[in-house]
Amino acid sequence: MAAAIEFHGIAKRYGGKAVIEHFNLKVEKGEFVTIIGSSGCGKTTALKMVNGLIEPSEGKILINGKDIRGMDQVQLRRNIGYAIQGSVLFPHMTVEQNIAYVPNLLNGRNRARTREAVDKWMGIVGLDTDLKRRYPDELSGGQQQRVGIARALAASPEILLMDEPFGAVDEITRGQLQSEIKRIWAQTRITVLFVTHDISEALRLGTRVLVMDAGVIQHYAPPVELLRAPATDFVRRLVEKERRTCRMPDNRLADCEWSGACCDANE
Repeated sequence: MAAAIEFHGIAKRYGGKAVIEHFNLKVEKGEFVTIIGSSGCGKTTALKMVNGLIEPSEGKILINGKDIRGMDQVQLRRNIGYAIQGSVLFPHMTVEQNIAYVPNLLNGRNRARTREAVDKWMGIVGLDTDLKRRYPDELSGGQQQRVGIARALAASPEILLMDEPFGAVDEITRGQLQSEIKRIWAQTRITVLFVTHDISEALRLGTRVLVMDAGVIQHYAPPVELLRAPATDFVRRLVEKERRTCRMPDNRLADCEWSGACCDANE
């Protein structure tokens, strides 16, 4: 399968201090990659390098085989969806105007095409079209986050970057949004990079999980592989709680919802 995103020999330093070093990674098209690690491990830095918001100190990043350093950076960002914690919507714009923002930039005067995109993505993220004329402060937290996701997807990008997008909502809403983004991914097969601090969320959503510590990749594998054979002590400690929660009362291992397979190859 062709690679959507490639990191080659990436390093990032601030004032001589390394945030990321020896970072090499290939993300295939259509993968849902969750990124997890300790605070300050470089996960958000790696994410922001993909759309050029942060430049590496060393190395190169390829999108569909092309070095992003040779691309128009504004155009690059318009073609990559980006959703972060909280909605970060334009407060003076309606729901429709927020979602239409990037399509308007790309489609110019083709208003019919933009309206179609707004209606399409509102439907996909589960927003009633009656909300079009409302402003962000008239929406619930979950609705605001759905608008943010719709806005990130409205231009039909091939890549979606998400930086702890569900961290500011309650647990019930968070679970609903997790189900929604998994359904959207299954429907579109867009390539997703999703930063989270929650190992349960990482395992539930990712087709592959990237574990980082101190700017270095610790493990990059499907969720079931992380649970069965952690590559390092850091990864083992990270998934230990999750492996315990898979055990049934009689000490057998239950099937994991994210893998459909037993969590321990040795059991």
